[in-house]
Amino acid sequence: MISANISASVRKSIYRRDGYRCAICDGVRGLQIHHAIPRAQGGAYTHPHNLITLCWRCHAVAHGTKLPEYPDYLTPAEMAQACVEYLADHYAPVWYPYEEGQ
Repeated sequence: MISANISASVRKSIYRRDGYRCAICDGVRGLQIHHAIPRAQGGAYTHPHNLITLCWRCHAVAHGTKLPEYPDYLTPAEMAQACVEYLADHYAPVWYPYEEGQ
């Protein structure tokens, strides 16, 4: 069974890797950890290759919430692509965001 939380040490390592900023908009407030590949689609739960720092706004957009103050910002599909590109570039050429054994 998967733990309900990402450990503090993993969370801190992701924030540190991403420079304590949102990987998409460069914001520094309301930082959260996002799974680039959803766990339901085989994305690794706690592996850094699948975790990205997003601000609360970008995280909301990534999950399909439309924010009126950002009407022309990224769609959820564009946000998903931006997250994948960020992680793939960071870990190239060996990016693998999936659970082992799948």
